[in-house]
Amino acid sequence: MAYCIMHKVKKILITGATSGVGFALAKRLLKEGHEVWAIGRNEVALEELAQRGAETFRVDLAQPASFDLLCTEIETPDVVIFSAGVGTFSYAYEATDREIIETMQVNVMSAMQLTRRLLPRMMEKNNGQLIYIGSQAGKVATPKASVYAASKHALIGYTNALRLELKDFHIAVTAIHPGPIDTPFLDSADQTGNYRQSVDKHLLSIQEVVEAVIQTMYKPVREVNLPRYMGLSSKLYGLMPTIVEKLGKRFFFKK
Repeated sequence: MAYCIMHKVKKILITGATSGVGFALAKRLLKEGHEVWAIGRNEVALEELAQRGAETFRVDLAQPASFDLLCTEIETPDVVIFSAGVGTFSYAYEATDREIIETMQVNVMSAMQLTRRLLPRMMEKNNGQLIYIGSQAGKVATPKASVYAASKHALIGYTNALRLELKDFHIAVTAIHPGPIDTPFLDSADQTGNYRQSVDKHLLSIQEVVEAVIQTMYKPVREVNLPRYMGLSSKLYGLMPTIVEKLGKRFFFKK
C-alpha cells in the first residue's frame, strides 16, 4: 500500500498547537517549510505561530459546531496531527461531571468529530495521513487517572478501526503513545506534584515526542511507543495484569 511520504511541502493541520508538543511541532514544521494550520486557544501562542508563517485558528474543541466553520476555511490537509489533550489526575469519586465531560470531549470526541468532517475530502484525494497523540495511560491505567486513561483507551479503539476502514484509500493512521512528558500539563493535571516526583526519572522531553512524530510523517507506521520499552510493558500487562500492577506500584500515585 502506498502511503504519503513527507518528501515535499505538506499541508499540515495541528490541534493543540498552542502548547506542549503541538506548539513545538508547529514551530518545527514551519521551520522545515511546510504549510501549517494551527488550532488552539492561547492567543499569544497563536500570534507567535502566525508571525512564523502559520495560518492560525482559535477553536474551542469543546464546541464541535466550530469544526464546520474551520473546514470551510481550510483546504484538504495532507497530514492531520491530533495533539490536543487535557486531564485532571484525581480519584474517580473526586472527578466532577465537568472534568469528565471536558476530558472525553477534548481528548477523544473532538478527534472523532473533526476526523469525520475531514475524511470525505481526504478519501476523495485518495491519500493522506492521520496522526493521533495518545498515551501509555490508554494501555496501562494507574490510580487517579481513570478518566484520562479511559479517554486514551477510547482513542486506541477508534484508531484501530479507522486504520482498517481507510486502508483502501491510502490514508495512513498512526497512534503515538508517549509515557509522561515534561510539560506544564503534568503540573496542571496534578497540582500535588506527587506524580511528577514519582516519574521524574522517566519523563520524556517534548523534543523526543516531536522527533517521533516527524519520523512517522516520513515513514508511516501503525503505532509508536515512547519510550520503546513501554511497548513491551503494555504487552506484558495484557498477559499478566496482576503481576505488572504489583511490580509497577511504585510508579502509581500515592495518597
